[in-house]
Amino acid sequence: MFRTALRNVLAHKARLLMTVLAVMLGVAFVSGTLVFTNTISEAFQKSSAKGFDQVDVAVDAKFQESEGDRLGRVPELTQALIDESAKVPGAASAVGVVNGFTAIADRNGKLIGGGFRSEGKNYWGTEDARYPLVDGHAPRGKNEVLIDSETARRTGYKVGDTVRISVDGPVLTPTITGVFTTDDGNVAAGGSLALFDTATAQQLFGKTGTYDEITVKAKAGVSQSALKAQLDKALPKGLVETTTGRELADDQAKTIASSMSGLKQGLLVFAGIALFVGTFIIANTFTMLVAQRTKELALLRAVGASRRQVTRSVLAEAFVVGAVAAVTGLAAGIGIGAGLRSLMGSLDATVPDGPLIITPGTVLAALAVGILITMLAAWLPGRRAAKIPPVAAMSSLHAQATTKSLVLRNTLGSLFSAAGVAVVLAATTMNGSDGQAPMGIGAVLLIIGVFILTPLLSRPLIAAAAPVLRVFGVSGRLARQNSVRNPRRTAATASALMIGLTLITGMTVMAGSLQKSIDKMASSAIRADYVVSMANGNELSPDVEQKLKRVDGVAATSPLRNAAARIDGETEYLTGVTGGTIGELTDLKVDSGSFKVAGTRVVVDDQTAKSRGWQAGSGFTASYEDGKKQRLTVAGVYEGNEMISGIIVDNAALAPHQSDAADMQVMVKTSGGASDATKDQLEKALGSNPAIKVQDKKDLSNEIAKTFTLVLNMVYGLLAMAVIVAVLGVINTLAMSVFERSQEIGMLRAIGLDRKGIKRMVRLESLVISLFGGVLGIGLGVFFGWAAGELLGARMPTYELVLPWARMAVFLLLAATVGVLAALWPARRAARLNMLTAIKSE
Repeated sequence: MFRTALRNVLAHKARLLMTVLAVMLGVAFVSGTLVFTNTISEAFQKSSAKGFDQVDVAVDAKFQESEGDRLGRVPELTQALIDESAKVPGAASAVGVVNGFTAIADRNGKLIGGGFRSEGKNYWGTEDARYPLVDGHAPRGKNEVLIDSETARRTGYKVGDTVRISVDGPVLTPTITGVFTTDDGNVAAGGSLALFDTATAQQLFGKTGTYDEITVKAKAGVSQSALKAQLDKALPKGLVETTTGRELADDQAKTIASSMSGLKQGLLVFAGIALFVGTFIIANTFTMLVAQRTKELALLRAVGASRRQVTRSVLAEAFVVGAVAAVTGLAAGIGIGAGLRSLMGSLDATVPDGPLIITPGTVLAALAVGILITMLAAWLPGRRAAKIPPVAAMSSLHAQATTKSLVLRNTLGSLFSAAGVAVVLAATTMNGSDGQAPMGIGAVLLIIGVFILTPLLSRPLIAAAAPVLRVFGVSGRLARQNSVRNPRRTAATASALMIGLTLITGMTVMAGSLQKSIDKMASSAIRADYVVSMANGNELSPDVEQKLKRVDGVAATSPLRNAAARIDGETEYLTGVTGGTIGELTDLKVDSGSFKVAGTRVVVDDQTAKSRGWQAGSGFTASYEDGKKQRLTVAGVYEGNEMISGIIVDNAALAPHQSDAADMQVMVKTSGGASDATKDQLEKALGSNPAIKVQDKKDLSNEIAKTFTLVLNMVYGLLAMAVIVAVLGVINTLAMSVFERSQEIGMLRAIGLDRKGIKRMVRLESLVISLFGGVLGIGLGVFFGWAAGELLGARMPTYELVLPWARMAVFLLLAATVGVLAALWPARRAARLNMLTAIKSE
């Protein structure tokens, strides 16, 4: 039986090619994802580990937990602690490290390094082993700086150039005195690193006489654990904590692996979708292959083959096909992994050097996925073929599905669909994340239900296209009849396209609705024309607001200042504002009381008020960072949103209790409104500082929606794989349909239908099937987009459903294009059939 199965594979090479391609694409996606993420993760981990080569033990300040109404604090690391660390018997040296955000501008004045990955540190003053110089000399004083070699390469800076740098104050213009190499993970990820001498770094980062960390190097022959034990014994207990370099490297490796896992899971989800779509094609292919060989299988049964042997022969064919697809898919996946890494380099997303990582797990996953998916998809057609009695098979009595099987299928599909709709609707009434899992389960149930019901749905939906198809005469009528002749095959083909378009449409509906709601939130909650903040989300110097106030045309300003306080024994963050102007700069809906912030009168968002049982007129005591207490009164309760929430306090009441005030944002209203000229004027007033962002309402909403837009673009790109697989499915179905109908096509040619008519018939059939799948996919996508929006709407009052009609029309056009392209080869093949040979074929 195995030899028979092998001969069948070799005899149907062309028919099985599409199946091999479908499986191969899915396997390539899986293996390419694993190769790419493993390679990147390994490269970053090795790079990070090298960064700790000069650190045997790190000493950090230990956060002192809060007690009662006192806020927690972080003790300072002083020079005395460095000297004490250096005196430990096993220590060769101890050095203090200072670091902080440092924005570097490129030659056009734009921020480089992505904001969050822009760092500055102190150069140790001697030959620094962690930052070996490749050119120039060590920095001396605030007018000199070192930059990393990657930043120098990307910007074209060299030793002797002047560079614009900002930390937390005015823009500095030091001279680059040297360029160094580093294994710092931030630089490897596309960030920047600037090095100052220690005194300058301490001054710039506001840490005069103190350090962020102490790194200790062990003497020869002293292990990291032994040095750690000595330091634990010598340094003040409870004030500092020690970590070995090996532990730091391991922790960094875990962090990198964790950050990569999200990307890996996301890519594997789309690989799974491609494989899921491919499963339909495989099942469809083997169903048709088995149907074409029914008499052959019946003859095998008649000469003594058992049902199990027939099923095993079909599975053996599937094993061979799956193995070939898995091996070729693995090879293609390795190429995809290498290509993605090169693509990151071309997009300036720097990746550390390292070999391509192909683990045994990747190889096993590729082989398992390719072989198991193919065999699983082929099992049902093989089992169905084995159950056909030999006599019935030889008489072709099995060809039509029984009424009982159709009733069972439709009943099962209705139950799945009803259950899916019920679960999705129930999930929309839940709060936030509680409804995510039920909605996912409901979506899967509904998709399975619709897939099972697709043969039933195909007849009325395709019948709706009859008036249009009549325009094409005989070819159109034949195309409609052919597309509903075998509803199961039509359903399996259309479902592949349906799933891809469901996901694309659903994500598009969600993204468009979220963008609209965020725009409404920005326009309704904020009256200010601009919001000024740091590029990396850090705090602004209070000097920024003072500079903005002096700009011509600025009508009102208010900082948003965070301050920790203890309320009822719990730490709560207050938002300090200028009470006299905040009403001009915001437009928040007030649920009760009034939006009046002055003196000890505060306003509270609805969620905080609900959780603490407050209402307008309630009073509470806040304990500030200086240990003093103040009685505050709730003047009003407002509806919070993603931009503004929490307890809003007048800065006049807050400032006396703050030792080092800093602003998170500054809101600005101008007399002339937002314009490019006004924005340029504000930026120039701040010294064209690369570390500071000046954003209008549109910029704010775009920044919040950026994540959704990025995910949507990824979905479009990755689901292209599922669409390609769907195209192969349509080609496969049409090619086999043409093969099955060879005799019929020959008769049509004999009675007068020309080759153009035959081509038109096959193309229209393909077009109808693809549009059928497209309509189902877009319909399901709109439903899922609406449901997900209802779930989000509970947390976003401004949410409203937006149907992207133009994009949905493009998606339907895409489905039609898939149908036209997929029909090119089968239509040409059908038209070239020799009519006499076709009539004689069985």
